[in-house]
Amino acid sequence: MLKDCYDPEIPINIWDLGLVYDINVLDDGNVGIKMTLTAPGCMMGGMIAEEVKSKIKAMNGVKDAKVDLVWEPPWSPDKMSEEAKAQMGIA
Repeated sequence: MLKDCYDPEIPINIWDLGLVYDINVLDDGNVGIKMTLTAPGCMMGGMIAEEVKSKIKAMNGVKDAKVDLVWEPPWSPDKMSEEAKAQMGIA
């Protein structure tokens, strides 16, 4: 599901960018997600977090979802998947 969420400034999904740090699925149907952005000043952060929350809440069995934007550890390109690195031309 998170591979359908994109940073609008980078044509790569947030999963392959390595922006998702933690997913906590509780027995009561609540889901907590810790994620970051490529830069702390990203103006699209709120929009991306809301899209993630909306997509997770739409999944079968999910009651509610909470998305926390975190800044530690800081994001860097080494967190990207090999596919994303290849798409961006990073060796």
